[in-house]
Amino acid sequence: MKTKLRIALQKKGRLFEDSRDLLKEAGIKFNLGNGRLVASASKFPMEVLFLRDDDIPQTVSDGVADIGIVGENELEEKGFNLKTVKKLGFSKCRLSLAIPKEIEYTGLSWFEHKKIATSYPKILQRFFDEKNINAEIHEIAGSVEIAPGIGLADAIFDIVSSGSTLVANHLKEVEKVMDSEAVLVSSNNLSPEKEALLGQMIFRINAVMASNSNKYILLNAPNDKVDKIVDILPGMKSPTVLPLAEKGWSSVHSVIKEDHFWEVIGQLKENGAQGILIVPIEKMIL
Repeated sequence: MKTKLRIALQKKGRLFEDSRDLLKEAGIKFNLGNGRLVASASKFPMEVLFLRDDDIPQTVSDGVADIGIVGENELEEKGFNLKTVKKLGFSKCRLSLAIPKEIEYTGLSWFEHKKIATSYPKILQRFFDEKNINAEIHEIAGSVEIAPGIGLADAIFDIVSSGSTLVANHLKEVEKVMDSEAVLVSSNNLSPEKEALLGQMIFRINAVMASNSNKYILLNAPNDKVDKIVDILPGMKSPTVLPLAEKGWSSVHSVIKEDHFWEVIGQLKENGAQGILIVPIEKMIL
C-alpha cells in the first residue's frame, strides 16, 4: 500500500480557504463536496481530514493526522508537544485584551480582580501570572465580545484582526498579548517515508511563498547607468544584463521583493531606467 501523508485542516472559514489555496498553488488539490470530512488529494499522496480548528492540535498529537495547519493561538492554547514545521504567513491576527470604550484604561493593574471572558484561558492565565495580575477568568466558547455588554465580564481577551468586531460592541483594544498566524505542524513520530513526503510538500510550499512575495522586473537602461542600477537590484545573486539592439543600451532582469516595489521603482527611474515591466512569478525554486 502506497504511503500517504494525512493532513488535518479547518473545515471552513478563512483558515480553510487560505490553506486550500496554498495547497492548490503547490499542486495539491482536493475536493470538499457533499459534506465529506475526509478527502484524497490529487497529484500528491495525501489524505485530508476536515476538522474544527481547536481539534487539530490533538488530532496530530494523537497520531490520527500526521500534520496539520492551525493558528498559533490554538496551538499555544492546547499545549500539545508538536513540531512547528513552518510559519505560513496567512490568517494573521493577534490575541488582545479589550475593555468597554468609555472606561479609562490605566495600565495592566486595571485588570486586578476583574472578570475577563475568553476562549483562551490558558494563554491569558500565563500572561497574568507573568505580570502578577490576579483576575477572574471566565471561559466562553463563542461570542466573547458580548460579555461586557450583558454584564458577564468586565473585559474580554480574544482574537483581533481588523478590530471591527470590537468597535461594533463598543470595546477598545488595550493590551496585545501575542501575535498569531497559520503554521504547519507535525507529529514528532513520523516514519521516514512520511518525513520524505513532508519534505516534498515543504519544498513546494517554499516555492509558492517565494513567488508570492517577489516580482520579476525587466527594464531598459543606458549602459553608463547599468552599474548603479545593478546596485539597486541585487537580485537573488545578481541581475542579468543583456545588450539591446540599440547601441548604448542594455536590458536588465532581476527579482525584487514586493514590499520594496515602489521604493525600488522610484530609484530606478531616477537613474535612467525606462520601459520598466513588473511580472508576477508563478513559482520560484530557491
